[in-house]
Amino acid sequence: MVVTIRWLAHASFQIKTDTQNVYIDPSTKDTGLKKDDFKPADLILVTHGHKDHFDKDLLKKIRKPGNPVIAPGALKKEMKGIVMWDVDPGQFMQMSGGFHVIGTQAYNVKRLRPNGEPFHPKGLGAGYILKVEEKKIYHAGDTDLIPEMEQLSTAGIDVALLPAGDTYTMDTKDAADAALMIKPKVVIPMHLWDKDPTPFKTEVESKSSIKVVLLRKGEEYSIE
Repeated sequence: MVVTIRWLAHASFQIKTDTQNVYIDPSTKDTGLKKDDFKPADLILVTHGHKDHFDKDLLKKIRKPGNPVIAPGALKKEMKGIVMWDVDPGQFMQMSGGFHVIGTQAYNVKRLRPNGEPFHPKGLGAGYILKVEEKKIYHAGDTDLIPEMEQLSTAGIDVALLPAGDTYTMDTKDAADAALMIKPKVVIPMHLWDKDPTPFKTEVESKSSIKVVLLRKGEEYSIE
């Protein structure tokens, strides 16, 4: 069965099978997306509470009745009124529709505010491994290059979605190092802030057999 990954904008992705529709970080805030760009969702994953990743009104609109939103525990208060399952790093969840979700770490070690605090401190957010139809898709969330990524080298990641826009996340150099560490079959850069991803593609493909796919907003990549 074909699994289709569609980059909507920023860190927002739609993942589709013949019967299931999944969103990661759906948001209309600072993404250029509108509510009509989204269809009813069988599963929604939220990496953290910054508005360009977390849009409560949109979640209420697109979440199918009875289906939870998966999000870090730090979002419990903000998610009041929505069925939420909180996830911890390493936690495994078996969902309806044949999906499996594993939480991963996502935090900053280099990208800091003027007061020295990280934009994304450890414990604020999460990344996810989504397993569907025996394929594993890793969405890193808003993160720097962190030691926990090395553990993913044996996870058999088929497609890695890695932030590479700098300021709040990895830049293209750190994202390339992350890809080489994780060893996915395919990597798609995201959260680019209009940065040119070509240096990322050159670095990764010159040092490995990893395929780098550069999507424009709205474009899809399919795995079988």
